[in-house]
Amino acid sequence: MTINGAGPIAQMLGGTDEGALRGIVVLDITRVVAGPFCSMLLADLGATVIKIENPKDPDYARDFPPKLTASSGEEFSAFFAQFNRNKLGLTLDLSTEDGQELLRKLVRRADVLVENFRPGTMDKLGVGYEVLRRENPKLVYTAISGYGQTGPYRRRPAYDNSAQATGGLWSMNGFPDRPPARVGTIIGDLSATLYAVIGTLAALRHAEKTGQGQLVDVSQQDSVFSLTENAVVSYTVEGKVPGPLGNEHPFVKPYELYPCKDGFVFFGGYTDKFWRLSCHLFGQPELADDPEIDTMAKRFVPEVYERRIRPVLHKWFEDKTKTELEEIVGDAVPLSAVKNIGEVVEDPQIAARDMVVDVEYPEFGELRMFGSPIKLGDTPTQPRGLAPKVGEHAGTVLRALADLDEREIAALREKGAI
Repeated sequence: MTINGAGPIAQMLGGTDEGALRGIVVLDITRVVAGPFCSMLLADLGATVIKIENPKDPDYARDFPPKLTASSGEEFSAFFAQFNRNKLGLTLDLSTEDGQELLRKLVRRADVLVENFRPGTMDKLGVGYEVLRRENPKLVYTAISGYGQTGPYRRRPAYDNSAQATGGLWSMNGFPDRPPARVGTIIGDLSATLYAVIGTLAALRHAEKTGQGQLVDVSQQDSVFSLTENAVVSYTVEGKVPGPLGNEHPFVKPYELYPCKDGFVFFGGYTDKFWRLSCHLFGQPELADDPEIDTMAKRFVPEVYERRIRPVLHKWFEDKTKTELEEIVGDAVPLSAVKNIGEVVEDPQIAARDMVVDVEYPEFGELRMFGSPIKLGDTPTQPRGLAPKVGEHAGTVLRALADLDEREIAALREKGAI
Protein backbone atom coordinates (compact mmCIF):
# COMPACT_ATOMS: atom_id res chain seq x y z
CA MET A 1 0.00 0.00 0.00
CA THR A 2 1.45 3.37 -1.03
CA ILE A 3 0.05 6.70 0.07
CA ASN A 4 3.10 8.99 -0.17
CA GLY A 5 3.03 8.95 -3.96
CA ALA A 6 0.82 7.53 -6.65
CA GLY A 7 2.63 4.20 -6.53
CA PRO A 8 3.66 2.08 -9.52
CA ILE A 9 0.28 0.43 -10.09
CA ALA A 10 -1.67 3.66 -9.82
CA GLN A 11 0.85 5.38 -12.10
CA MET A 12 0.42 2.65 -14.72
CA LEU A 13 -3.32 3.23 -14.53
CA GLY A 14 -2.92 6.97 -14.93
CA GLY A 15 -3.80 7.63 -11.29
CA THR A 16 -3.38 11.04 -9.76
CA ASP A 17 -0.34 12.04 -7.76
CA GLU A 18 -2.60 14.24 -5.64
CA GLY A 19 -5.05 13.49 -2.88
CA ALA A 20 -4.89 11.84 0.52
CA LEU A 21 -5.61 8.39 -0.97
CA ARG A 22 -3.17 8.59 -3.90
CA GLY A 23 -1.74 5.18 -4.63
CA ILE A 24 -4.76 3.28 -3.30
CA VAL A 25 -6.37 1.03 -5.93
CA VAL A 26 -10.10 0.34 -5.57
CA LEU A 27 -12.12 -2.26 -7.49
CA ASP A 28 -15.71 -1.03 -7.69
CA ILE A 29 -18.21 -3.84 -8.43
CA THR A 30 -21.32 -1.82 -7.65
CA ARG A 31 -24.31 -0.21 -9.28
CA VAL A 32 -26.91 2.54 -8.85
CA VAL A 33 -25.96 4.77 -5.85
CA ALA A 34 -24.87 3.32 -2.49
CA GLY A 35 -21.82 1.51 -3.86
CA PRO A 36 -20.89 3.91 -6.68
CA PHE A 37 -21.13 6.93 -4.35
CA CYS A 38 -18.84 5.19 -1.85
CA SER A 39 -16.12 4.53 -4.45
CA MET A 40 -16.64 8.01 -5.95
CA LEU A 41 -15.83 9.61 -2.61
CA LEU A 42 -12.66 7.51 -2.44
CA ALA A 43 -11.81 8.59 -6.00
CA ASP A 44 -12.35 12.26 -5.14
CA LEU A 45 -9.84 11.74 -2.32
CA GLY A 46 -7.24 10.52 -4.80
CA ALA A 47 -7.74 6.75 -4.99
CA THR A 48 -7.52 5.05 -8.39
CA VAL A 49 -10.98 3.50 -8.82
CA ILE A 50 -11.83 0.90 -11.46
CA LYS A 51 -15.54 0.52 -12.13
CA ILE A 52 -16.23 -3.09 -13.10
CA GLU A 53 -19.49 -3.83 -14.92
CA ASN A 54 -21.03 -6.88 -16.53
CA PRO A 55 -20.56 -6.49 -20.31
CA LYS A 56 -24.03 -7.97 -20.88
CA ASP A 57 -25.73 -6.05 -18.05
CA PRO A 58 -23.90 -2.82 -17.13
CA ASP A 59 -24.95 -0.51 -14.33
CA TYR A 60 -28.58 0.33 -15.13
CA ALA A 61 -28.12 3.80 -13.65
CA ARG A 62 -26.59 4.58 -17.06
CA ASP A 63 -30.20 4.85 -18.24
CA PHE A 64 -31.37 7.17 -15.45
CA PRO A 65 -32.39 10.75 -16.32
CA PRO A 66 -31.44 13.49 -16.80
CA LYS A 67 -29.22 12.90 -19.81
CA LEU A 68 -26.62 14.81 -21.76
CA THR A 69 -27.07 14.59 -25.54
CA ALA A 70 -24.29 14.79 -28.10
CA SER A 71 -24.73 16.28 -31.58
CA SER A 72 -24.74 12.70 -32.90
CA GLY A 73 -27.80 11.92 -30.78
CA GLU A 74 -25.82 9.75 -28.34
CA GLU A 75 -26.97 10.13 -24.73
CA PHE A 76 -25.07 9.90 -21.45
CA SER A 77 -26.73 9.87 -18.03
CA ALA A 78 -25.85 12.89 -15.88
CA PHE A 79 -27.12 10.91 -12.89
CA PHE A 80 -24.58 8.18 -13.64
CA ALA A 81 -21.83 10.72 -14.33
CA GLN A 82 -22.29 12.41 -10.95
CA PHE A 83 -21.84 9.20 -8.96
CA ASN A 84 -19.12 7.64 -11.12
CA ARG A 85 -16.73 10.50 -11.78
CA ASN A 86 -12.98 9.96 -11.55
CA LYS A 87 -13.23 6.25 -12.40
CA LEU A 88 -11.74 3.92 -14.98
CA GLY A 89 -14.11 1.59 -16.82
CA LEU A 90 -13.68 -2.20 -17.13
CA THR A 91 -16.11 -4.99 -17.95
CA LEU A 92 -15.95 -8.52 -16.49
CA ASP A 93 -18.49 -11.29 -16.79
CA LEU A 94 -18.15 -12.90 -13.38
CA SER A 95 -20.41 -15.77 -14.40
CA THR A 96 -17.54 -17.05 -16.58
CA GLU A 97 -14.39 -18.79 -15.36
CA ASP A 98 -12.26 -16.30 -17.29
CA GLY A 99 -14.03 -13.37 -15.63
CA GLN A 100 -13.61 -14.89 -12.18
CA GLU A 101 -9.92 -15.61 -12.78
CA LEU A 102 -9.37 -12.05 -14.00
CA LEU A 103 -10.95 -10.63 -10.85
CA ARG A 104 -8.70 -12.78 -8.70
CA LYS A 105 -5.70 -11.41 -10.59
CA LEU A 106 -6.88 -7.83 -10.17
CA VAL A 107 -7.44 -8.33 -6.44
CA ARG A 108 -3.79 -9.31 -5.94
CA ARG A 109 -2.77 -5.74 -6.78
CA ALA A 110 -5.72 -3.88 -5.31
CA ASP A 111 -6.20 -2.39 -1.86
CA VAL A 112 -10.01 -2.21 -1.69
CA LEU A 113 -12.96 -3.97 -3.30
CA VAL A 114 -16.44 -2.48 -2.95
CA GLU A 115 -19.59 -4.43 -3.85
CA ASN A 116 -23.29 -3.95 -3.16
CA PHE A 117 -24.84 -7.27 -4.15
CA ARG A 118 -27.15 -9.23 -1.90
CA PRO A 119 -25.09 -11.26 0.60
CA GLY A 120 -24.05 -14.58 -0.88
CA THR A 121 -24.04 -13.43 -4.51
CA MET A 122 -20.28 -13.03 -4.76
CA ASP A 123 -19.84 -16.40 -3.02
CA LYS A 124 -22.06 -18.07 -5.64
CA LEU A 125 -19.86 -16.55 -8.33
CA GLY A 126 -16.79 -18.04 -6.68
CA VAL A 127 -15.27 -14.67 -5.78
CA GLY A 128 -16.56 -13.96 -2.29
CA TYR A 129 -14.54 -12.48 0.53
CA GLU A 130 -13.04 -15.74 1.79
CA VAL A 131 -11.77 -16.57 -1.70
CA LEU A 132 -10.41 -13.11 -2.45
CA ARG A 133 -8.67 -12.67 0.90
CA ARG A 134 -6.58 -15.73 0.06
CA GLU A 135 -5.44 -13.94 -3.08
CA ASN A 136 -4.59 -10.79 -1.10
CA PRO A 137 -4.59 -10.88 2.72
CA LYS A 138 -4.36 -7.06 2.84
CA LEU A 139 -7.58 -6.60 0.86
CA VAL A 140 -10.24 -4.39 2.41
CA TYR A 141 -13.52 -5.90 1.20
CA THR A 142 -16.41 -3.44 1.64
CA ALA A 143 -19.88 -4.93 1.27
CA ILE A 144 -22.95 -2.66 1.26
CA SER A 145 -26.32 -4.39 1.41
CA GLY A 146 -29.88 -3.89 2.54
CA TYR A 147 -29.67 -5.85 5.78
CA GLY A 148 -26.02 -6.81 6.20
CA GLN A 149 -24.06 -10.04 5.89
CA THR A 150 -25.64 -11.66 8.95
CA GLY A 151 -29.12 -12.06 10.43
CA PRO A 152 -32.47 -13.49 9.27
CA TYR A 153 -33.08 -10.75 6.65
CA ARG A 154 -29.66 -10.94 5.01
CA ARG A 155 -30.91 -12.41 1.72
CA ARG A 156 -33.90 -10.11 1.29
CA PRO A 157 -33.79 -7.74 -1.69
CA ALA A 158 -33.76 -4.11 -0.63
CA TYR A 159 -33.87 -0.57 -1.95
CA ASP A 160 -33.53 2.76 -0.21
CA ASN A 161 -37.21 2.69 0.71
CA SER A 162 -36.72 -0.73 2.31
CA ALA A 163 -34.17 0.77 4.66
CA GLN A 164 -36.36 3.78 5.45
CA ALA A 165 -39.23 1.41 6.22
CA THR A 166 -37.36 -1.15 8.33
CA GLY A 167 -34.94 1.30 9.97
CA GLY A 168 -37.77 3.26 11.62
CA LEU A 169 -37.29 6.57 9.83
CA TRP A 170 -40.34 6.32 7.59
CA SER A 171 -42.67 5.83 10.57
CA MET A 172 -41.37 9.07 12.11
CA ASN A 173 -41.49 11.32 9.05
CA GLY A 174 -44.44 13.40 7.89
CA PHE A 175 -47.30 15.02 9.77
CA PRO A 176 -49.22 13.52 12.70
CA ASP A 177 -52.61 13.74 10.96
CA ARG A 178 -51.43 12.02 7.76
CA PRO A 179 -49.77 8.74 6.79
CA PRO A 180 -46.00 8.64 7.30
CA ALA A 181 -43.92 10.07 4.43
CA ARG A 182 -40.58 8.88 3.14
CA VAL A 183 -37.64 11.22 3.51
CA GLY A 184 -37.42 13.17 0.25
CA THR A 185 -34.07 11.75 -0.80
CA ILE A 186 -32.45 8.31 -0.83
CA ILE A 187 -31.24 8.56 2.75
CA GLY A 188 -30.96 4.77 3.09
CA ASP A 189 -28.46 4.62 0.23
CA LEU A 190 -26.62 7.78 1.17
CA SER A 191 -26.19 7.00 4.86
CA ALA A 192 -24.90 3.52 4.03
CA THR A 193 -22.45 5.14 1.60
CA LEU A 194 -21.01 7.40 4.28
CA TYR A 195 -20.65 4.63 6.83
CA ALA A 196 -19.02 2.44 4.18
CA VAL A 197 -16.44 5.14 3.46
CA ILE A 198 -15.70 5.53 7.17
CA GLY A 199 -15.35 1.77 7.58
CA THR A 200 -13.15 1.46 4.50
CA LEU A 201 -10.78 4.19 5.67
CA ALA A 202 -10.55 2.63 9.13
CA ALA A 203 -9.84 -0.81 7.62
CA LEU A 204 -7.21 0.68 5.30
CA ARG A 205 -5.49 2.21 8.31
CA HIS A 206 -5.52 -1.17 10.05
CA ALA A 207 -4.19 -2.94 6.94
CA GLU A 208 -1.42 -0.39 6.62
CA LYS A 209 -0.30 -1.06 10.21
CA THR A 210 -0.77 -4.84 10.34
CA GLY A 211 -0.80 -6.14 6.78
CA GLN A 212 -4.25 -7.63 7.38
CA GLY A 213 -7.36 -6.60 5.50
CA GLN A 214 -10.89 -7.30 6.64
CA LEU A 215 -14.55 -7.37 5.72
CA VAL A 216 -16.39 -4.05 6.08
CA ASP A 217 -20.08 -4.96 6.44
CA VAL A 218 -22.52 -2.04 6.12
CA SER A 219 -26.30 -2.41 6.15
CA GLN A 220 -28.76 0.19 4.88
CA GLN A 221 -31.20 -0.75 7.64
CA ASP A 222 -28.50 -0.29 10.31
CA SER A 223 -27.47 3.03 8.78
CA VAL A 224 -30.99 4.46 8.78
CA PHE A 225 -31.66 3.14 12.29
CA SER A 226 -28.65 5.09 13.56
CA LEU A 227 -30.14 8.33 12.17
CA THR A 228 -33.30 8.25 14.31
CA GLU A 229 -31.87 10.68 16.92
CA ASN A 230 -33.69 10.30 20.27
CA ALA A 231 -36.23 7.71 19.10
CA VAL A 232 -34.39 4.63 20.39
CA VAL A 233 -33.76 5.95 23.90
CA SER A 234 -37.28 7.41 24.04
CA TYR A 235 -38.54 3.87 23.53
CA THR A 236 -36.06 2.00 25.71
CA VAL A 237 -36.19 4.48 28.61
CA GLU A 238 -39.78 5.76 28.53
CA GLY A 239 -41.62 3.25 26.35
CA LYS A 240 -42.57 5.95 23.85
CA VAL A 241 -42.87 5.15 20.15
CA PRO A 242 -42.17 8.41 18.28
CA GLY A 243 -44.44 9.18 15.35
CA PRO A 244 -44.50 11.89 12.69
CA LEU A 245 -44.04 15.41 14.01
CA GLY A 246 -44.21 17.39 10.80
CA ASN A 247 -41.69 20.21 10.96
CA GLU A 248 -41.46 20.22 14.75
CA HIS A 249 -38.66 18.89 16.94
CA PRO A 250 -39.64 16.31 19.59
CA PHE A 251 -39.01 18.77 22.42
CA VAL A 252 -36.98 21.82 21.31
CA LYS A 253 -39.15 24.91 20.70
CA PRO A 254 -39.12 27.19 18.74
CA TYR A 255 -37.28 25.08 16.20
CA GLU A 256 -39.26 24.53 13.01
CA LEU A 257 -40.61 25.87 9.73
CA TYR A 258 -42.48 29.18 9.65
CA PRO A 259 -44.25 30.91 6.74
CA CYS A 260 -43.11 34.29 5.49
CA LYS A 261 -44.10 36.63 2.64
CA ASP A 262 -42.48 34.62 -0.18
CA GLY A 263 -42.06 31.14 1.25
CA PHE A 264 -40.75 29.62 4.45
CA VAL A 265 -37.88 29.98 6.87
CA PHE A 266 -36.40 27.78 9.55
CA PHE A 267 -36.04 29.57 12.88
CA GLY A 268 -34.09 28.00 15.73
CA GLY A 269 -33.82 30.75 18.30
CA TYR A 270 -34.72 28.51 21.23
CA THR A 271 -31.86 29.14 23.68
CA ASP A 272 -32.13 32.01 26.15
CA LYS A 273 -29.34 33.86 24.34
CA PHE A 274 -30.91 33.52 20.89
CA TRP A 275 -34.43 34.25 22.14
CA ARG A 276 -33.33 37.48 23.82
CA LEU A 277 -31.46 38.56 20.67
CA SER A 278 -34.49 37.76 18.51
CA CYS A 279 -36.82 39.80 20.69
CA HIS A 280 -34.54 42.82 20.31
CA LEU A 281 -33.97 42.35 16.57
CA PHE A 282 -37.71 42.13 15.87
CA GLY A 283 -38.61 45.12 18.02
CA GLN A 284 -40.16 43.43 21.06
CA PRO A 285 -37.40 43.45 23.70
CA GLU A 286 -39.95 43.27 26.53
CA LEU A 287 -40.77 39.64 25.60
CA ALA A 288 -37.31 38.55 26.72
CA ASP A 289 -38.24 39.39 30.32
CA ASP A 290 -41.85 38.20 30.22
CA PRO A 291 -42.07 35.87 33.27
CA GLU A 292 -44.16 33.29 31.42
CA ILE A 293 -41.66 32.80 28.57
CA ASP A 294 -38.34 34.14 29.88
CA THR A 295 -36.55 30.76 30.07
CA MET A 296 -35.91 28.00 27.59
CA ALA A 297 -37.62 25.44 29.85
CA LYS A 298 -40.81 27.52 29.91
CA ARG A 299 -40.80 27.95 26.14
CA PHE A 300 -40.43 24.18 25.69
CA VAL A 301 -43.83 23.57 27.31
CA PRO A 302 -46.14 22.73 24.35
CA GLU A 303 -49.14 24.68 25.65
CA VAL A 304 -47.04 27.78 26.36
CA TYR A 305 -45.31 27.52 23.01
CA GLU A 306 -48.59 27.27 21.08
CA ARG A 307 -50.30 30.07 23.02
CA ARG A 308 -47.48 32.57 23.45
CA ILE A 309 -44.53 31.85 21.13
CA ARG A 310 -45.94 30.64 17.83
CA PRO A 311 -48.25 33.70 17.35
CA VAL A 312 -45.32 36.04 18.00
CA LEU A 313 -43.17 34.32 15.38
CA HIS A 314 -45.95 34.45 12.79
CA LYS A 315 -46.28 38.17 13.43
CA TRP A 316 -42.51 38.69 13.04
CA PHE A 317 -42.26 36.75 9.78
CA GLU A 318 -45.54 37.01 7.84
CA ASP A 319 -44.97 40.36 6.10
CA LYS A 320 -41.26 39.90 5.34
CA THR A 321 -39.47 38.01 2.59
CA LYS A 322 -36.89 35.30 3.15
CA THR A 323 -34.11 37.70 2.16
CA GLU A 324 -35.39 40.43 4.46
CA LEU A 325 -35.56 38.06 7.40
CA GLU A 326 -32.02 36.79 6.80
CA GLU A 327 -30.82 40.38 6.61
CA ILE A 328 -32.54 41.28 9.90
CA VAL A 329 -30.88 38.50 11.90
CA GLY A 330 -27.56 38.49 10.02
CA ASP A 331 -25.03 36.36 11.91
CA ALA A 332 -26.79 36.74 15.24
CA VAL A 333 -29.60 34.15 15.26
CA PRO A 334 -30.14 30.82 13.44
CA LEU A 335 -32.69 31.70 10.78
CA SER A 336 -32.43 30.17 7.32
CA ALA A 337 -34.47 30.55 4.17
CA VAL A 338 -35.95 27.28 2.92
CA LYS A 339 -34.45 27.16 -0.57
CA ASN A 340 -35.31 25.04 -3.56
CA ILE A 341 -32.52 23.30 -5.46
CA GLY A 342 -32.34 26.07 -8.05
CA GLU A 343 -31.76 28.61 -5.30
CA VAL A 344 -29.17 26.37 -3.65
CA VAL A 345 -27.22 25.82 -6.88
CA GLU A 346 -26.96 29.60 -7.27
CA ASP A 347 -26.29 30.24 -3.57
CA PRO A 348 -23.14 32.33 -2.89
CA GLN A 349 -22.14 30.14 0.07
CA ILE A 350 -22.34 27.02 -2.11
CA ALA A 351 -20.21 28.81 -4.72
CA ALA A 352 -17.66 29.88 -2.11
CA ARG A 353 -17.34 26.27 -0.99
CA ASP A 354 -16.89 24.97 -4.56
CA MET A 355 -19.94 22.75 -4.12
CA VAL A 356 -21.12 23.04 -7.73
CA VAL A 357 -18.41 21.94 -10.14
CA ASP A 358 -18.33 22.23 -13.92
CA VAL A 359 -17.13 19.19 -15.83
CA GLU A 360 -16.59 19.20 -19.58
CA TYR A 361 -17.59 16.01 -21.40
CA PRO A 362 -15.95 16.16 -24.85
CA GLU A 363 -18.94 14.84 -26.82
CA PHE A 364 -21.73 16.17 -24.62
CA GLY A 365 -20.66 19.57 -23.30
CA GLU A 366 -20.65 20.94 -19.78
CA LEU A 367 -22.18 19.15 -16.82
CA ARG A 368 -22.70 20.95 -13.51
CA MET A 369 -22.88 18.58 -10.55
CA PHE A 370 -22.34 18.65 -6.80
CA GLY A 371 -18.76 18.91 -5.62
CA SER A 372 -17.12 17.34 -2.57
CA PRO A 373 -18.16 18.36 0.95
CA ILE A 374 -14.83 17.06 2.27
CA LYS A 375 -12.38 19.96 2.53
CA LEU A 376 -8.79 18.97 3.28
CA GLY A 377 -6.22 21.71 3.72
CA ASP A 378 -3.15 19.98 2.24
CA THR A 379 -4.63 17.28 0.01
CA PRO A 380 -7.81 18.74 -1.50
CA THR A 381 -10.37 16.54 -3.18
CA GLN A 382 -10.57 16.38 -6.99
CA PRO A 383 -14.27 16.23 -7.92
CA ARG A 384 -14.00 17.20 -11.59
CA GLY A 385 -13.16 13.84 -13.18
CA LEU A 386 -15.18 12.11 -15.89
CA ALA A 387 -17.30 9.00 -15.54
CA PRO A 388 -16.25 6.16 -17.86
CA LYS A 389 -18.14 4.67 -20.75
CA VAL A 390 -18.80 0.95 -20.42
CA GLY A 391 -15.44 -0.84 -20.36
CA GLU A 392 -13.66 2.26 -21.62
CA HIS A 393 -10.30 1.52 -19.97
CA ALA A 394 -10.23 -2.28 -20.21
CA GLY A 395 -6.92 -2.42 -22.04
CA THR A 396 -5.16 -0.07 -19.64
CA VAL A 397 -6.43 -1.87 -16.55
CA LEU A 398 -5.73 -5.40 -17.74
CA ARG A 399 -2.25 -4.55 -18.92
CA ALA A 400 -1.39 -2.86 -15.62
CA LEU A 401 -3.05 -5.19 -13.11
CA ALA A 402 -3.29 -8.55 -14.88
CA ASP A 403 -0.13 -8.39 -17.07
CA LEU A 404 -2.13 -9.23 -20.19
CA ASP A 405 -1.00 -8.35 -23.70
CA GLU A 406 -3.17 -7.16 -26.59
CA ARG A 407 -3.62 -10.66 -27.98
CA GLU A 408 -4.87 -12.00 -24.64
CA ILE A 409 -7.20 -9.04 -24.16
CA ALA A 410 -8.62 -9.52 -27.65
CA ALA A 411 -9.21 -13.21 -26.93
CA LEU A 412 -11.13 -12.39 -23.77
CA ARG A 413 -13.28 -9.93 -25.69
CA GLU A 414 -13.97 -12.58 -28.31
CA LYS A 415 -15.14 -15.01 -25.62
CA GLY A 416 -17.33 -12.36 -23.94
CA ALA A 417 -15.45 -12.50 -20.63
CA ILE A 418 -14.86 -8.74 -20.80
